[in-house]
Amino acid sequence: QVQLVESGGGLVQAGGSLRLSCAASGSIFSINAMGWYRQAPGKQRELVAIISHGGSTKYADSVKGRFTISRDYAKKMVYLQMNSLKPEDTAAYYCNADVYSSSFDLYDYWGQGTQVTVAS
Repeated sequence: QVQLVESGGGLVQAGGSLRLSCAASGSIFSINAMGWYRQAPGKQRELVAIISHGGSTKYADSVKGRFTISRDYAKKMVYLQMNSLKPEDTAAYYCNADVYSSSFDLYDYWGQGTQVTVAS
């Protein structure tokens, strides 16, 4: 079993910054891609940013230039630095990881989510 625990969400004024963290623990042989998704009320969950095992990154157009994803392989953590936040960034943010088990099966895991609210 693998657990993903997010932290760092909160209330911030427009133009402010937040840093989200996600820690993976449990039966992990190796972690492939890690990413952040978000879901606003009444909307579908969408990709915010993803980082591959090799360090390649991909961002949603709406956050390019404002958000930065990074990871610490040794600590099994992924981070999302969010700058110049806008009210439309308000959502629940979810950590996601593709994890290899010791038998080399690949599983997809989600965290419980952390709320980010940007006040105008």
